Amino acid sequence: MINGERSIERPLRWGMVGGGRTGQVGYKHRTGAQRDGTYRLICGAFDLDAERGRDFGTKIGVAADRCYGDYKELIAKEAGREDGVEVVSIATPNFTHYEITKACLEAGLHVICEKPLFFTVAECDEVAKLAEEKGLIVGVTYGFTGHPLVHQMAAMVKKGMLGDIRIVDMQYSHGFNAGDDVGAGEAVKWRTNPKTAGPTFVLGDIGTHLYYLSEVVLPHMKIEKLLCDRKAFIPTRAPLEDHATVLMHYDNGARGRLWVSSVDAGNMGSQRYRFVGSKASVEWSDSHPDQLIYEVQGEPNRTLHHGMPYLEEESLAYDRMGALHTEGLGDSWANIYLWIAQAIDAKRRDDAFLKGHHYPGIEAGTEGVRWLENCVRSADAGSAWVEFK
Repeated sequence: MINGERSIERPLRWGMVGGGRTGQVGYKHRTGAQRDGTYRLICGAFDLDAERGRDFGTKIGVAADRCYGDYKELIAKEAGREDGVEVVSIATPNFTHYEITKACLEAGLHVICEKPLFFTVAECDEVAKLAEEKGLIVGVTYGFTGHPLVHQMAAMVKKGMLGDIRIVDMQYSHGFNAGDDVGAGEAVKWRTNPKTAGPTFVLGDIGTHLYYLSEVVLPHMKIEKLLCDRKAFIPTRAPLEDHATVLMHYDNGARGRLWVSSVDAGNMGSQRYRFVGSKASVEWSDSHPDQLIYEVQGEPNRTLHHGMPYLEEESLAYDRMGALHTEGLGDSWANIYLWIAQAIDAKRRDDAFLKGHHYPGIEAGTEGVRWLENCVRSADAGSAWVEFK
């Protein structure tokens, strides 16, 4: 169980690019990073509007002279300080991720970046090589995979409690884009513009969460081929999609279905995962993150509760609140940030912790982009089956 005791030698000197007053994800990053005393926010380029960014930064406790106008100024001025920033979180629109990540790595800074990581696998490979050469960590904020019961599912699969996995069924949908984009905010505008969002809308924005979580639970299974059917129900969003279904064939013979939508009218936003084996099934939703449905063929269904001693150690190790109290998204983000901090600390010490640790890093970000490239290739071919490559 995690109780807030510091697990690294000292807090990392941490900065942010983006995530300011008008951002949608900045507070999630700060909630996660600052929970366990492993990061100390010392600087930021929080906003395209430098004055607004400075005003915001000072109100969350950052010194005015370390609230910068853009990421280039942040890198340049922090480099000249003995107490300069060590790790930077990037919470900006998709099209900026590559250039900011690359600039930070070249300056010797670790990076924690929003997803989808970049536009292409080629960009991911280039940055992975740079990070390796520099001895730096690139973390990716797949923020839902810090929930303890996600790791309960992974442990149950690994220990054969479900049998051979046959069916993978995943959904992430909401209705907040069910109407047209007249008067829409900037967050919607950039997400539906190919120049700023990249080759996808909901596939990249929320679908990659599903795909990465399935990789955590089913690391032994790889996709052999897939079919992607995507559509823009609001025509102005084309060629990007606000709804998509992806069918997947896995190398062990399993079949998968994933659907994502931002036009699921009336749905306030939820994820659902069901993994079906030859012996039993598990089902989990982020709307009830403290409960896991476990169904064994021929036996009564069971509801497993987080924090209970009957759970696997892989789950209990990441619990924070104990069984009596409900855990939420902030706790999951805190776990993600903690794992990345531990990886950065281990990297500095050349510790074996890095080998096989499951924090979402550059490999996870790359595989998410690879999945998106294959989805787009299938959809653009008329929703044809394509070999996964």
